[in-house]
Amino acid sequence: VKPDFVEVVPIVGAFRRMVRDVEFDVCEMAPTTYMIARALGAPFIALPIFLMRRFHHGGFVVRPDAGIKAPKDLEGKKVGVRAYSVTTGVWTRGIFINEYGLDSSKVTWVVDDEEHVTTLKLPPNVVHAPQGKSLQSMMKAGEIQAGFTGPAGVGRAGPPISGWDKASEAAAAADIYPELIANVEQVEADWFRRSGIYPIHGLIVVKDEHIKRYPWLARSLMNACAAAKKPYLEKLKRDPDNSPEDKRYRHFLSLMSDPLPYGMAANRPSIEALVTYSLQQKLIPSRPQLDQVFVESSAAPNPPGRASGRPPIKPCSGPWMRPASIRRQSCIHRPPMGTTTAM
Repeated sequence: VKPDFVEVVPIVGAFRRMVRDVEFDVCEMAPTTYMIARALGAPFIALPIFLMRRFHHGGFVVRPDAGIKAPKDLEGKKVGVRAYSVTTGVWTRGIFINEYGLDSSKVTWVVDDEEHVTTLKLPPNVVHAPQGKSLQSMMKAGEIQAGFTGPAGVGRAGPPISGWDKASEAAAAADIYPELIANVEQVEADWFRRSGIYPIHGLIVVKDEHIKRYPWLARSLMNACAAAKKPYLEKLKRDPDNSPEDKRYRHFLSLMSDPLPYGMAANRPSIEALVTYSLQQKLIPSRPQLDQVFVESSAAPNPPGRASGRPPIKPCSGPWMRPASIRRQSCIHRPPMGTTTAM
């Protein structure tokens, strides 16, 4: 089967098309969006293949005049995040709640975009920015006192359309705010060594019907992604001058042997942490059984050979993984090296 790749820019558009219309056969999706959709009966299931990783103590800034010195000080303040369910926000709120004692219900979370899952019922302390205002402009005017950086918050202006982050880079560069957590790389490294939690982003979902019809598909996709990842990791260790994203993963090599681990065994603490955080933040109604929301590829049958009449799925040759779709369309996209996607 020859895959028909569909590249959606920005990638959040693909998440929405998948959760709202189940448009693709295989699609990248933000983990929190997936868990919300699955809890509401979405007819697709995730593979433990995570295409992007980063820590989340950083990327959260405050106005210098707001009197915010620690996460607990956010109580009673207004904080900007693109959407309440954006995975970046869920991770950081979870860390602030569980590591720093923040009562998230005492923070007013100001959003300026819609949720991917339109039927999600938001907590009463989530409010939408006034018409015509962005988080970026509200932060500058002091109408919010803190926010997430980049596309997840105050680093862009306007809705997620093509070029949404680029269009606001110049304005964002002029508005420099201090990070809430100091010495963030050391704090993150200590937290990882203590907790074993390595935040996940960009998982892969497949329509339920394909997993049922082709039970070997999960293993094929895992094999394809693992084969595509290998030369990227070799290049990462070999080449000193790469993108900021490459440099981030190279730094993570000092903490772990594989900065892009796949599979349930390697990722269970991180998955369970995100489930806990999603429950605490009222994004999902109950704790799911992980085998109901993830297909463990190691338990799936081996893919058939060509003699069976079913061609095996082949990996791509590039540094980022683009497995083939089982039928027609596959929307699996990584941002260009050096860019950031807020999920």
